[in-house]
Amino acid sequence: MQAATSVRANALPTLTQALLALESALLDGGQRTARRNAWTAVLEDRRRARDRVAAQHVLEAVATRSSWGT
Repeated sequence: MQAATSVRANALPTLTQALLALESALLDGGQRTARRNAWTAVLEDRRRARDRVAAQHVLEAVATRSSWGT
């Protein structure tokens, strides 16, 4: 019974797999590469923005601290 369940679960593609299959059917290789590179750049920009905000909060917290003893 467990083997039948795992075969059925693996028979359906994940959303990611379905989107990748659709992308490969619609776009040629160069466009796929360009799209993936652009998305990777977007994710990296978002990560750097989060890091900048976190660093800004730390700097503001240190700047507003009245003394190191409290």
